[in-house]
Amino acid sequence: MLSSSDNELLTKVGPGTPMGSMMREYWMPALVSTELPAPDCDPVRVLLLGERFIAFRDSSGSVGMLAAQCPHRGASLFFGRNEEGGLRCVYHGWKFDVSGQCLDMPNEPVESNFKDKVRARSVPVVERGGLVWAYLGSQDEPPPLPALEFFDDGPSATKSVNVFQIKCNWLQALEGDIDTSHFGFLHVGHLNNDAAPEGTFLRHMLEDRAPRYKVVDTEFGSSYGAYRPAGNDQETYWRIAHYLFPFYTMIPTGLLGSSKTVTARVPLDDEHTMVYLATADEVPSDLAIGAETYENLKLLPNTTDWHGRFRSARTLDNDYDIDRDAQRSGRSFTGLDSVPLEDRAMTESMGGVLDRRHEHLGSSDVMVIRVRRRILRALRTFVDSGELPPGANEPDLYRQRSGGVVLPTGADWLTATQGLRDGTEKPTTDPALAAGV
Repeated sequence: MLSSSDNELLTKVGPGTPMGSMMREYWMPALVSTELPAPDCDPVRVLLLGERFIAFRDSSGSVGMLAAQCPHRGASLFFGRNEEGGLRCVYHGWKFDVSGQCLDMPNEPVESNFKDKVRARSVPVVERGGLVWAYLGSQDEPPPLPALEFFDDGPSATKSVNVFQIKCNWLQALEGDIDTSHFGFLHVGHLNNDAAPEGTFLRHMLEDRAPRYKVVDTEFGSSYGAYRPAGNDQETYWRIAHYLFPFYTMIPTGLLGSSKTVTARVPLDDEHTMVYLATADEVPSDLAIGAETYENLKLLPNTTDWHGRFRSARTLDNDYDIDRDAQRSGRSFTGLDSVPLEDRAMTESMGGVLDRRHEHLGSSDVMVIRVRRRILRALRTFVDSGELPPGANEPDLYRQRSGGVVLPTGADWLTATQGLRDGTEKPTTDPALAAGV
């Protein structure tokens, strides 16, 4: 359980809130570059940490994000004309460039220099990895972007970004990522032990659906190793994964050392979250995390309202199109037809913001407990002393990898996997053994 006051600290992200202020010290994905497909294209409404912005791509191709309301009389810049190097408010013709500088004030006398004194609020933005990143923080010089391996150039078996919105608070969505024991039920609960060949990671999981855990705090956040027998007394199967400040996770799919998958759970506001899942795996995983799987969310066409981007047609209102016949027949444990849909249904069904006073956490929730405590400690330090939170100015901390590995029983899981986790060592395990997890 979590007290009401601590739950509020962790979940409220709007302007002036402690968590919102801490998150603003990090770069965060704000939109997909293709949402602004060409110079002078239509502006886009962007909601981020409870703040409203208008994003646009100017005539030279540069992206700007301005506060939604014109600094003149407060009309919405969404209705502005994107033309000739700036966004022009249609109310009185004031025009602003991507930095917020007023370029033109045609309703003022020619001799007036008032336009040189007026700025629209803008936030620093940069494009990287097919995304537009925004910095809403307090530093005059924005920190470097996190050095995610997804940004690296070079050959890759898969490299993609899947984006979708979920209707719940960012923390309950993120906590699903760091809860590995649910995989044996929610995603593969319909499979018997013999559904996977002996010696495979999936077989180890099916034979023991109650892993034990080791958890540690790290410079970038927290990590866990969930372990269980690997079919004999001499070897142990580990699923190793990470939480990284402020809202990133690396889930334990595929082989440790080959997966460069990272997920960002970016709060739009307290009850809506945009999920960015970026993959650049050297060895493809049979866990369907590619674009074809996310098609099962059946995303609706984007609309122009504040919550109109990357919404799913499958929602709590239509029970996510649950197939009770598939559930009864044993074809599916859940009756839901994809991993992302199963995860979405569980986290959204908790409500907009989960009241954690009523939880009953067990030993399998040790990583969830650790991450909450880790965030609360960093948050209180940030509020009390102004000390920047972990990773905000340390981009290389984000060069981590997650996944599964078999180790000799009794081996130190952190020491034995250091090179696999930081990418300096290549996995030697047959990729086929990691299929399905």
